[in-house]
Amino acid sequence: MKMLAATAAIAVTMPLAAQTSDAPAISVETVRGLTETLSSDEFEGRAPGTPGEELTVTLLAERFAAAGLQPGNNGSWFQEVPLVEIDANPETAALSYTVNGDTVSLAYGSDMVIGTPRVVPEISVTDAELVFVGYGINAPERGWNDYEGLDMTNRIAVILVNDPDFESPTNEGIFDGRAMTYYGRWTYKYEEAARQGAAGAIIIHDTAPASYGWNVVESSWSGPQLNIQAENDHMDRVPVEGWVTNEAARAMLAAAGQDLDALTAAAREQGFTSVPLGITASASVENTIRRENSRNVIAILPGTTRADEYVIHTAHWDHLGRCTPAPDGDDICNGALDNATGTAGLVALAEAHAAAGPSERSMVFLAVTAEESGLLGSAYYGANPVFPLAQTAGGINMDGLNILGETRNVVVVGYGKSELEDYLARASAAQGRVVEPEPSPEAGYFFRSDHFALARPGVPMIYAEGGEDLINGGPEAGAAAAMDYRDNRYHGPKDEYDPNWNWDGAIQDLELYYAIGRELANSDAWPNWYPDAEFRAARDASRPPSE
Repeated sequence: MKMLAATAAIAVTMPLAAQTSDAPAISVETVRGLTETLSSDEFEGRAPGTPGEELTVTLLAERFAAAGLQPGNNGSWFQEVPLVEIDANPETAALSYTVNGDTVSLAYGSDMVIGTPRVVPEISVTDAELVFVGYGINAPERGWNDYEGLDMTNRIAVILVNDPDFESPTNEGIFDGRAMTYYGRWTYKYEEAARQGAAGAIIIHDTAPASYGWNVVESSWSGPQLNIQAENDHMDRVPVEGWVTNEAARAMLAAAGQDLDALTAAAREQGFTSVPLGITASASVENTIRRENSRNVIAILPGTTRADEYVIHTAHWDHLGRCTPAPDGDDICNGALDNATGTAGLVALAEAHAAAGPSERSMVFLAVTAEESGLLGSAYYGANPVFPLAQTAGGINMDGLNILGETRNVVVVGYGKSELEDYLARASAAQGRVVEPEPSPEAGYFFRSDHFALARPGVPMIYAEGGEDLINGGPEAGAAAAMDYRDNRYHGPKDEYDPNWNWDGAIQDLELYYAIGRELANSDAWPNWYPDAEFRAARDASRPPSE
């Protein structure tokens, strides 16, 4: 979940925005009640493969059935998602570097977190040379290759987070200026390091370009890590992946006679040449491995005249489960905002559409697993779709609802990418709201929620939500609440349900999603990505524009 304008307990008592004239009321009782239940300690943070999953998926199936929907997967409410859990032993996980015969060991958790995506009981990398590879990008279409001329055999890549022009004041630049491209995501950096044959890939954390603090890295990367099962047990991945704190990285680079700030400045220039550091590092990890199936939950409201065409709504039901304890000892990451609210909103939307009766196209409601582990549930659905992607007209993703009250604006994550923004503009205008680009495109929110896993194979998806311009409090209050959430609750034990939350903004946004979904489901149009969007080719390949 990557909220833009969420969360503090700010009471707002403005009237709800006018609904679409033929729309049933969105049930605030459903949204509030399900959020409270899903984020209760009984559900233990809804981690896949735990008793919390069983409680969650059972409850969702029951609620979809009660709303009058049908099981979406050939008579079943569930799509099995084969996962493998790798749990690195923090007591033995080690990362050290050696300079002039002296070895410096980094502390797990406070200095670094490491693991391996390979499904093996143990792995080690010994005396591998560290190489600073800047942003770790190989993008020939942009004239950029940080690995130019490098042989990464028995070398560990040391990588900066985000992409080279993230500090740009505009969205113009080699890497879209301030707006992060996929080259800026940590997932890409590990993927590229593997393609380069590296023995390891270590990302230097920095709060501003990462858009979250070290606490989020530590909480998200420690403990069991999930991946989709693969026949090759992911042996094509980098043997060791991890992060180091900014402070630990500075000390390591200084020991190699280098300065992090100077290297970062150089790495932002086209033609940058990677820098072998002349020091070696060793890393080792011991794992406990468990294979398991998790589940996506799929419900469908069959269409009337074009039942073989689909509009999809997505939200992830999972969160982090047990995590790094707060100072008070609370070790349950309840995920109330992220994403119990979005999951509850998915059910509330399903109820409203069912109450209105079937649309011309079928409407699919997909609650996916393992978003927090790398969009695994949505990626699995994208690779194994129950409903053909070429026959899916488009979709709407929800990843955290607004619990601050109504807003004057709507922000689009990944603004300017698809024709679904025209649908959003019409629905927003009916509410008297303005549509704006996301305020922090450098944070890469577009790549951090489930719409991305469906966009990559070409399905037009929109991810939009209430912005920071609160009717009661204005943009200053909205921005302050967003920062407070990011710093104090995001991916931590204090993302908990608060009975003082105001749900008017959530209902306002759900009415927006209802209007978009209903218009698309009663249309024969096939919206596409804009011509310069990176997903246009995939859509055109699966569904040529002439169709």
